[in-house]
Amino acid sequence: MKKHTKYFTGLMMALTAIISGCKKDFFDTPPQDKLTLDNFYQTADQVQASTLILYNSPWFDWNNKSSWCITELLSGNAFSYSPDVINFSNFSVTGDNTQILAAWSSMYTVVAQANALINNLPAKVPSSVPASVVNNALGEAHYMRALAYFHLTRIWGNVPIVTNSIDMVSNYQVNTNPVTDIYKFIINDLKFAEANCTSTIRTGANTQGHVSSGSASALLAKVYLYMQDYTDARAEAEKVINSGEFKLYGVDIPGKTYNDLFKTANNNNEESIAAMQWQGGSPYGHGNSLQGFFAFTPQITGTGDGFGSVVGSIDLLNTYEAGDERRKATLMIPGDYYAEINQAQGGFTVPANAVTQGSTIFLKKYVVGTPADNGGKGGFLSAANNTYLMRYAEVLLIEAEAVLAGQASTANAAAIVPFNKVRQRAGLPPRTSITLNDIMHERRVELAFEGDYWFDLGRMDGFNSKSHPKAIAIISNQQRGQYVPKYTPTDANFLMPYPTTEVALNPKLLEPPVAFKF
Repeated sequence: MKKHTKYFTGLMMALTAIISGCKKDFFDTPPQDKLTLDNFYQTADQVQASTLILYNSPWFDWNNKSSWCITELLSGNAFSYSPDVINFSNFSVTGDNTQILAAWSSMYTVVAQANALINNLPAKVPSSVPASVVNNALGEAHYMRALAYFHLTRIWGNVPIVTNSIDMVSNYQVNTNPVTDIYKFIINDLKFAEANCTSTIRTGANTQGHVSSGSASALLAKVYLYMQDYTDARAEAEKVINSGEFKLYGVDIPGKTYNDLFKTANNNNEESIAAMQWQGGSPYGHGNSLQGFFAFTPQITGTGDGFGSVVGSIDLLNTYEAGDERRKATLMIPGDYYAEINQAQGGFTVPANAVTQGSTIFLKKYVVGTPADNGGKGGFLSAANNTYLMRYAEVLLIEAEAVLAGQASTANAAAIVPFNKVRQRAGLPPRTSITLNDIMHERRVELAFEGDYWFDLGRMDGFNSKSHPKAIAIISNQQRGQYVPKYTPTDANFLMPYPTTEVALNPKLLEPPVAFKF
């Protein structure tokens, strides 16, 4: 872990690079010269700018490949023959896999950057800076730390809780903490963020990229849902719904569609609860690289990437109901036409003979086209579109599931109304009653390639369960590719192995977890 610990010097270097290199939109902050720990946090603008790093480069290694390897390939939403990721398609991942290390490193970098702010801001900010500004920045840091740990524990189970990353430099051999303690830690962080971040009514302004009090409530609702605490999940979801902070594209915001959510021009839209913020055309590590791997041909990107590293599965394609507008916005198939891609040539039609990875099911979500299609923004593995960390549509589905609360079905309007709003936007008829299977279906197609289905499968058999018969039954029946055998995972496959290099540095990762001292 020592190798991947990023402490405060790294934060200041990264922060300086981001501030000096960003000129507009979310990153529109005046550059500062000769920054040090003692003189940086002198004004409200500087304190507000201190959180920018939390939305960008620390997330890059997760966004780049490991996110879709872990969440989409393992879950059966996607398939790949690419040699560096195929182990996720066939459940043969080991601790030597580079994407396992990338995910671990990325999450603990987010934790380290958040810790640096949490541990240094209070002592370094002069009294001339309003307390509300300081508290909001601290709230953002607590939110991002909570989100990183939410990913860590869902991927690996027991992991070390680190609250001061500088301590890791001299003592990086630490025990893991149990899942139940990690969830308690996450909830504490999110309650702090909920109480200290400001509320923000989203207007679609590109500058509204920071998380808010409502963002914290939304993530709290999701965390409680995973814990099967339906009472608190419902309370937090309804807090968000009743606040009016966020709106559903195409329903609350007429004239917009599901596909519009994933266009660069709509970064930080009214539905965005939290998102990674990318600088199109910036150096590697600061722009969105997803399109480079998702687009099946360089003709789409115009920047030399478009590797077609991953394709949609037959199982996912067959999951969409007839008329579901989300299919075309998520998966491309031959004959599909997209006016927003290659606009200078009149749009893009998927050729009838197109094929990659032995498949004709290509990815559309997070594929945005050439720089010219995106206001001149973009470059090789460096698109400008945000990557969602959470959207308001999910809060509506959380509300429906929390109202269902483990029952066989429900016709309660408190569940049906938000559930049908999501279906209405997709162009589908409303339901009069719903089951958990209905909700899980809706979550899968609504959030495909947004990093959720694998974790939904993992919680299907109960919170922190070591046995996964329901999920295994679903996965073992998936047809992932035309010539791909069906795979049956074991219970052990639902947690990833710790990175081999981290175990070598910290053998305590393999020891029984130790209770965290709150």
